[in-house]
Amino acid sequence: MLNLLNKRLLWYLALPIIVINGWALLQIFQYFGRIITIAVSATLLSFLLDYPVLFLEKHKVKRPRAVILVFLVALVIILVLGVILIPLLLEQLTGFIEKFPSWLASGNQQLESFDQWAYKRKLPINLTLWTNQFTESLSSQLQDITGDIISFIVNTLGRIFDILITIIITFYLMLHGDRLWDGIFNWLPNHLEIHVRKSLRQNFQNYFIGQATLACLMGVAMTIGLLFLGTPFGLLFGIGIGLMTLIPFGTALGVTLVSLLITLEDFWLGIKVLIVIVLIEQAIENFVAPRILGGFTGLNPVWILVSLLVGAQVWGILGLLIALPIAGFVKNTVNYLRYYSEFGVAESRYENKN
Repeated sequence: MLNLLNKRLLWYLALPIIVINGWALLQIFQYFGRIITIAVSATLLSFLLDYPVLFLEKHKVKRPRAVILVFLVALVIILVLGVILIPLLLEQLTGFIEKFPSWLASGNQQLESFDQWAYKRKLPINLTLWTNQFTESLSSQLQDITGDIISFIVNTLGRIFDILITIIITFYLMLHGDRLWDGIFNWLPNHLEIHVRKSLRQNFQNYFIGQATLACLMGVAMTIGLLFLGTPFGLLFGIGIGLMTLIPFGTALGVTLVSLLITLEDFWLGIKVLIVIVLIEQAIENFVAPRILGGFTGLNPVWILVSLLVGAQVWGILGLLIALPIAGFVKNTVNYLRYYSEFGVAESRYENKN
């Protein structure tokens, strides 16, 4: 009993220290934000590209050759997609911004017609005031979003030096990343080093491979479905939903937003779009996603939301992308340390327990 009280007291005393250290780390991240963003981006890219490298190594291709081959193929794919897709997406984004005011006017007209229909039948429905406020809010929000997207693209293109540094660091990590990680992890106790290595790889590499696969699949499927229905700006909306899939709950938000926007222009087309993309989303989420992701983080939905909010506050878009794997890693490490402190067992027995 006394031992249990001592452990609880230790945790209570450690909590303020953890909070203070967290605040200090936040200040460091904000001060060195640009450098950390480059380092994190390069690390994530090296994680993703390591899978095909390992595949080639299994087929008796030496690692330096495998790294060079995968790196060159990835650069060619990115350049080709950039040359083909980016001009089309920018053209559709510009057209959408120009068309959006007329879409709002069309949506208001449809709602006014519905109000008149309800009034003639003495139905207690009056959507005009609410919809005017909603459309004004939606218009300002979308203008802010599109402005942020354009400024993000311009800033990204303007930071050519940062992009080149990220590419160079990515290539270095693919070649010699093991040495770097060995130097960092050697500072940890042996049992904790083994756990941290496995947990980081599991939470980051598996998560991003799964999310990237889902995002590509969702983007392609949504684009095909929207173009098949003759949806205006189908390429922009389809790829937009695919990109939002990289963020937890992003798919549902993207589907809702796209359906609402199409409904403003054409109500019945919006209903068709909603039905089709919900069917596509449910098919992928229920039949493909469990096989790819497997729910490895084990996080409560509330903690997922908290992690996303913290990630967005600290690092913006990059924070949203890495929030969930970091939260999963922290959860696994805390559970491991608690189990180790209670039973004094190493990694293998902890894994068997879980």
